[in-house]
Amino acid sequence: MILPHVARGPEGRPPIVLLHGFAGDHETWIGQMIGLETRRRVIAFDLPGHGAALDWPKVGHAGIAAEAVIASLDGLGIDRFHLAGHSMGGATATIVAFKLAEARRLASLTLLAPGGFGPEINTRLLRRFAAATDEHEIHSLLEQFFGFEKPVPHAAARQIAEKRENPRVVATLMRVAEAILDGERQKSFDLAKLSDLPHPVRLVWGDQDRVLPLRQTETVPGTVAVHRFPGVGHMPHLEIPREVTRLIAESGAGE
Repeated sequence: MILPHVARGPEGRPPIVLLHGFAGDHETWIGQMIGLETRRRVIAFDLPGHGAALDWPKVGHAGIAAEAVIASLDGLGIDRFHLAGHSMGGATATIVAFKLAEARRLASLTLLAPGGFGPEINTRLLRRFAAATDEHEIHSLLEQFFGFEKPVPHAAARQIAEKRENPRVVATLMRVAEAILDGERQKSFDLAKLSDLPHPVRLVWGDQDRVLPLRQTETVPGTVAVHRFPGVGHMPHLEIPREVTRLIAESGAGE
């Protein structure tokens, strides 16, 4: 099976594969897809339990999502690719990179505030956001995902509330939330393994991230490029889309 996805741009070079965060879908990457599609193929997946993959046979933590992504890439006949992931999608992308390191299928890895880089995580916000169905509550919770001065349009909360009129959406998100959490913390990677990856690795993080703290960048190996942005929260691809698009493009510039 191949995960639901959107693909745009010319073929011929290794594509850029985009993995969204918890409670999102491929649409979160629309700004990056528009910015990148004139340069190369861009593929944005819906991860298991999200978007059009709501009823995916196996739903759970980032490891399960990584298995689905690898199987989908195989099904699409993609042997070489650049990979970018946000939050849960960042954790998923990291697992994909570790699993495929020996095969050298990745050309680059760009991670936006990824999960798994330390035990700290805002579990209360994550669980409340997974269960929320009221538009006003969703808007209030969304504000905590962004930098302090970044406005959150009510239209975004309204769109999420409309999707959550389907009770299976909320039930699945709550199930995924518990799968990626470990009590009041999150499971963490052995970050030293990042230095063994045979391709460039970039980290993008905002200093006002209230989901995953910026200090989780402090223990990554020196071979990892870290880009810290002031005034940015947990959603850098939405808060500073041009900068994120540029960094992803630069990661793929050499191949």
